[in-house]
This record gives sequence, structure tokens and C-alpha cells, in this order.
Amino acid sequence: MVSLAVLAALMVLAIPVTLVALIVAFGRLRNRISGLETEIKSLKRLVSSQVPTDAPAYVPPAATERMRAEVPEPTVPVAAPPPTDASPSPMSEDFNPWSPKPAAVPANDGPVVLTAARASALGAWLRDNWVYAVSALSLAFAGVFFVQYGVEKGLLPPAMRVTMAILFGLALVAAGESIRRRWGDGKASATAYLPSTFSGAGLVSMFAGVLAARQLYGLIGVEAAFAGLVAVAGLAVVLGWFYGPFLAAVGLIGAAAAPFVVGGSSEAAYWLYGDFALIAGAGLAVDAVRRWAWVSVLALVLGYAGGWLVLQGTGGAGWFALLLAGLALLSVTVPALRLQPDHDGPLLAEALASRGKSGWPIFPTRLAAGSIIASTLGLVVLDAAVPSESVMAYVCLTLLASVLMFWSHRARALADLAFVPAAGFLLRLGFEGLGQWPLAWEYSQSAVVLRAAETAAPLTASLLLAAATVLTLIAAWRSGDAPYRAFWAAGAALVAPLAAMVLELFWRPSEVLGAYPWALHVIALAALMALLSAGFARQDVDHRRAAYAVLSTLSLIALALFLITTKGALTLALAALVVVAAALDRRFRLPEMGLFIQAAVVVLSYRLVIDPGLIWAIDEAQTWEVPASYGGAAAGMVAGLWLLNDLDRRGAKVLLESAAAAYAALLANVIITRWLTDGRSGDWVLSHWALTLNAMPWLILTLAQLYRLQLGGALRWVRRGIAAVAGVLAAGGIGAAALVANPLFGLAYGGVEGLVYGPYVLDTLLVAYALPAALLLATLTRLSHLNRLLRMVLTAIGIALAALYAALEIRRFWRGDDLSVVGVTQAELYSYTMALMVAGAVLLYQAIARRAPGLRRAAMAVIALTVAKVFLIDAAGLSGLTRVFSFLALGLSLAGLAWLNRWAAERGEGQALGQR
Repeated sequence: MVSLAVLAALMVLAIPVTLVALIVAFGRLRNRISGLETEIKSLKRLVSSQVPTDAPAYVPPAATERMRAEVPEPTVPVAAPPPTDASPSPMSEDFNPWSPKPAAVPANDGPVVLTAARASALGAWLRDNWVYAVSALSLAFAGVFFVQYGVEKGLLPPAMRVTMAILFGLALVAAGESIRRRWGDGKASATAYLPSTFSGAGLVSMFAGVLAARQLYGLIGVEAAFAGLVAVAGLAVVLGWFYGPFLAAVGLIGAAAAPFVVGGSSEAAYWLYGDFALIAGAGLAVDAVRRWAWVSVLALVLGYAGGWLVLQGTGGAGWFALLLAGLALLSVTVPALRLQPDHDGPLLAEALASRGKSGWPIFPTRLAAGSIIASTLGLVVLDAAVPSESVMAYVCLTLLASVLMFWSHRARALADLAFVPAAGFLLRLGFEGLGQWPLAWEYSQSAVVLRAAETAAPLTASLLLAAATVLTLIAAWRSGDAPYRAFWAAGAALVAPLAAMVLELFWRPSEVLGAYPWALHVIALAALMALLSAGFARQDVDHRRAAYAVLSTLSLIALALFLITTKGALTLALAALVVVAAALDRRFRLPEMGLFIQAAVVVLSYRLVIDPGLIWAIDEAQTWEVPASYGGAAAGMVAGLWLLNDLDRRGAKVLLESAAAAYAALLANVIITRWLTDGRSGDWVLSHWALTLNAMPWLILTLAQLYRLQLGGALRWVRRGIAAVAGVLAAGGIGAAALVANPLFGLAYGGVEGLVYGPYVLDTLLVAYALPAALLLATLTRLSHLNRLLRMVLTAIGIALAALYAALEIRRFWRGDDLSVVGVTQAELYSYTMALMVAGAVLLYQAIARRAPGLRRAAMAVIALTVAKVFLIDAAGLSGLTRVFSFLALGLSLAGLAWLNRWAAERGEGQALGQR
């Protein structure tokens, strides 16, 4: 059995030598045949050609060279060869995406290296040279399977098996190097790609031997295995510098596949993560010297894929996080061959924003961008089994962002990539708390109500906030650079404050630390941002960096107040912050304060309407809290509007103006509701006045959004959607109050809730119908930017509600609080006629005074309606002197209106003549 194994080993070792001999002999024969064919073709052309009579005699080449040396030739311009579409082979040394393209090819070919043309060239190369790829693969597996065969059959001691695999690999490398030195490895050589074939297979065999020594037999420790892999990787780098990219590809793929082919019994082979980092680093190092861009892409793909497969097989999410961070850093440093990168050119964000019109970044920048984004995504979604693994993900994201911020000090093209891991930190923070991943779940189990007495709270939230604060400080330091100052200052103002807000939303630190200690964390961060803003203000002239820091400070103060103050006090505090922001803008001319004002208005509106909202204001709030909250908010909006009066802040002014009116209307709504309900419970929510009061906030929201449409921009569709939804809700409530819950019909309820309350005119009918009518008609004067048809519809609704209010007030005057009684008295009927005549007269006068044809038509319609009522209704419903007075009043009124119309017309003509 042993003799058979030795014979098999000798046969395996003899295969490369035999192949070398056969291929070299075949190559020499092919060269001789090619030379003979060339000479035969030359002779045929010489025989078939006709020599002119005046042609010069044949001169031997040697004599021609002597003549050229004696007589200088005149310089004749030679036409450049026509451009060709043929691309160099990806396996050739001419294939170099790092170098500039020739003039015939557009310089801007897109942001990727593996284009369709290059993929086609790669396919063509594999089609023509697939024998070499199969040969390399076969030789590599020969060494690997030799080790595996020894394991299965129990042949040779483990140390000898490993030694044989390594010696086999060295023999292949020696054979490849011997062929390269003697016959070459270039495209024109008969032995092209053979040295790469043998050397690449030898590297794979050596990788397999080292891995077998560690994984299968435990002959060496982790340190020795790592050193062995480093040595083999170093050999691959050195060989890759002299050989073509085919060797690099074979070595990389084989080294990445070796751990999975060899196998092993180790349950936690975490050191394999370092192996794949070495493989990626080796490929990047080869590419750094030879400039084969696709080799770098292949190396990184193998590094990520191999690490992910190890993670699926053995776990170790913390080690995988280190691998992800390491690959990103290797992609930045190794291709540039510098510890501190100096990538120049446009930012990736600039190129994407301009869709390549400003030019794409150079390949090293694109390679670094792809690796950083891939590593960040991997760290964000990394599935941690224990809290410590999740901590490692945050540590890697923090370190990656910090290092990139420091490194990109001289690398202009990497500036925007530094914020990719910072954004990933915030995203993982949100996902962790939202999905209750291990770290967040462990933190939630330490809540005050759950942990034992006299037990200190964990510092998890504090440390996470501290990590984000470190990123903020580094970004603030970088904002002192001349380029992208505002960009870095914005990052400094966002990272730590957003981390605090994400922690509050998804981690609930108040339940673990207590509201006051957590508020101290937030207010301490606000103090830091205030110090940064003061420092920026002393250093800068334009105050933009200071503005960003002030915005961050105000937001953090608002968050701290939210944690420790009551509901009403927080609303007042937010309104005060709006005033402060407006004052800062007025004092220092900081347009960025407008962003904070608009955000604060949105938050205030949410608090006053939804949380704690109207329900809290009506049922739970103390009496003084209602005017303090709603009135204070409205006053704050008016003060902010006054402070910005002289500044060009259209967006902030529109929101402040609409918010001031809306908050005042909400205040009236809440006060009236509290007065009418007076703490009662029951069916009052279905009364006419309650339905309108509940619909008023939606009507206010609708009108506010319609008013803000004049701002335009991308949010106009959002505002239209909000206005549509709120308008439907408002129409439903007011429509129910006017129809189903109308006290004239009494369909929706019975008993005392169907009555009208309050003194005449200032009663529940005013609340139900006059208030929305007045709000609609008053607001329409500021909605001239809306569609004409929409304004006409809103005007008609307002007039209809006002007319309904007037009619129901007349009926209440004659019939009492219960409007649902049967019948109509003559006095009531006559009152309607007089009201219509007065309304027609007022409208006619206004039409004449304003010279409004539309208003004149409305006045004549009211007058015609009055005439129709008198002749069709009053004539039959009235009797006696009441009927006489009705027609008498109609005649006198019509005569008076005719005189008024003529007098106003003559006066208008006289004024026109006077102006001439």
C-alpha cells in the first residue's frame, strides 16, 4: 500500500515536468512552422509581382543600411494608424484602467472598471486560453488532493504530508520561474502564460499545506499558521510583480478556495478572517505596482465573500466586523502605497449629483468608495449573537469613520466617504433599538423597574453617545480646512445630536438612567455644541459654521426640556427657542436659522394637535395651561415674525404667519370646547357645535397647507396631500354639523344636547357655523395663489355657512332654543325677507364701491331671490297687514336700491372725469 502511494506521488510530481517538456517542444515546432509559412508567402508575392522597367535594381539590405547612414533621409510626416476598437486583453500588460485613455477613447467611461467591453475581452481570452486555466486548476487540486488522499488512506505522517504539499508547491513555482527566465512569459512567447500557470498552482498548494498543518493536524499554532500564510502571500506578491495578472488571479482564487477544499475539524477557526484579509492585501499589493485594476476588485470580492462564508460556518461576528473594517482600510492605503492617502479629483457625491458631467473619480477613489460602502453596510446589518459582538460593530464603525476623517486630510476625493461609516453608526443605532438586537435588549432589561435595588445602571447609552461625540469633535476639527468647511461643520452639528435623538426614540435611556440623568447627558452635549459655536464665531467671518452649531445647540436644549418639563412647559420652551432662533438670525444674519424655525413650527404643531394635543388640552390640562401653551405658542410665532420682518426669509415667514393664525384658532377652539362641555361627558360630541369644533383643527391644517403652497419646492405635493386629507376630515365634521346634527332637524341626538346654548348671536350656532365661515372667508384673502375654481368653491362654502347661521339665529329669536319645533310664524317668515333685502343691499353697495362685476352679480342674485320669496312664499304664507308690509317693504327697497345704483354710477363717472 505504501509503495502504491509513493508511486502515485511520483506520478503526480512527474506530471508538471512532462507537461513542460511537451508544451515547450510544441511551442518550438509551432514557431518553426510559422516562420516557414511567412517565407513561402513572401516568395509568392515576389514571383507574382511585376517589376517596372524604370524600377531601381535590387539592393541588398546591408547596402541599404549603409546608404541610409551616409545620406540622411528627409523628414516625412507619417499618418497615424487608424483608431481601432479593439481593447487590450484583461490578461495582458496593456490592460491598465489606472492610466489615462488614448485620445480616441472618451476619457469618461463611467464609474466602473468591469465594463461590458472588458468583460467581453475577458471572455475572449478565456475562450482562446482556457487550457491554461484548466491546467492551473488541475495542478492546484493535485497538491490539495494529495494531502486529502494521505488523510483518507492514512499514508505518511501528518508532518510529511504537509511537507510534501509545500514542496510540491515550491517545485511548481520553480518550474514556472525556470520557464519564464529561459523562454519568457510574454504574449509573443511560445510559453506565454505557462509560468503563471505553474507558479499560481504552486502558491495554491502551499496555501493548502499551511492550512492543513493548522486545521487538519494541529501541527502549528495560530501564530505559526499566520506567519506561514503571510510568507506565501508575500511570495505571491513578489511573483505577481514579475508575472502577468493571470498568476495573480490563479493565486488569489486558489488561496481563497483552499480553506474550504482542505476542510478541517476546528469549530472556531476565527483566524481564517485574518487569512482572507491577507489574501485581499496580497491582491491589492500586486495591483498597486502593476496597475491591474480588476485584480484589486477580485481581491476585495474574495475577501468579503470568504469572510462571509466563514461567518456562516463558524460564527464570530466580532472577528468578521474587524475584517470588514480592515478591508475598507486596505482598499484606501495599499493601492496608493501610502500610509496617508492623497487621492485627488472630484468627490463621489459630486460625480453622482452631476451624473458624471463633472468627471468620475479615479479608480483608486472608486475602489475605496465601493469597499467603504460595502463594509459599512455589512457592519450595519451584522447579525450579532451576543452584546459584545454588537459592541464590536459600533467600535469598528467609529474607528473607520475616525480614521477616514483623519486620513482624508490630504485626500480631497475621500472627504465625503468619511461620513459613510458615521451614517452607518446612526443607522445601526436605530436598527438595534427598533429590532431589540442583543445590546439594546440587554440594556432594556436594566430598566429601573427591573434591576435590583442599589444596582448601578449600565453605561451603554453613555458610551454610545460618547463615541458619536468623538466623531463630532473630529468633524469640527476638520471643518477648519479651506475646502468643504460647511460640509464638515454640518457633519459636526449632526452626528452627536442625531445619536442622542435616536437613543431617545429607540433605546429609551430615561427608563434605565432616569429622566434627569439622561437630560444631563443631553444638556452637556448642548453645552459642547455651544462652545463650538462660540469658537467658530470667533474664527469665521460668514458665521456659517457657528450657525450649524447653534442649530444643534437649540435642538439639544429642546430635547433636554422634553425629557424633564411638563407638557405645557415644553410647548412654551419650544416657542421660546423659535424666538431665540429668529433673534440670532436678525443679529448675525444666519439664514440657516430658518431651517430650525420651520422644524420647530412642525414640532409645535404636532404637539398642539396630536401629542399631547387637543384631547389633553380639553380633558386633562389645568385651566392656566391652555392659554399658556396655545397662547404662548401663538405669541412666539408673532414675535418671530416681527424679528424676521426686515429679512428675506420667505419660507420661515410663511410658516410663522400660518402657525400664528392656526395656534390662535386652536386656542379659541379649546377654550370654547372647555366652556361648553364644562367637564360633562355624554352625547355632546355629536352636537352641532362639538362636531364643528372637532373639525376646526383639520380645517385650520387644510388652510395652513394651502397657504404654504406658495413656497413651491419638492414638498408642494406633500402639502397638497396633507391638505386633501385634512380637508376631507374637516368637510365631514362641518357637513355633519350642517346636515345631520343641524338643530333644525335634530336627527343625530335627542334631549338637551339638541338645544342651542348661549345668549343670542353669541351662542352655539356661532360656534357651529359662523366661526368656520369667518375663517374661510378671512383666509381666502391670503390665498390668491390658489386655483380660481378652488377659491370659488371655498367662497361658496363660507357664504353658505354664514347664511345658515343667520337663518338659524332668526328662527331661534322667534321660536326659542329648540329649533326643531314644527311650523313657521309670520314674523319669522317676514324676518327672512328683511334679512335677504339687507344682504342684497350690502352686496350691491360693495359691488359698486369696489367695481367688482362678480360681486354685483351676487347682489342681483340675492335681490332676485328676495323677490321670488315675496311673490311665491310670502304671498301665500302671510296674511293681513303683514302681507301688506311685506310687499310695501319690497317695493321701497327695490326703489332705494335702484337709486343707490344710479347714484354710485354717477359718482364713479364724475370721479373719472375729474381724474382726466
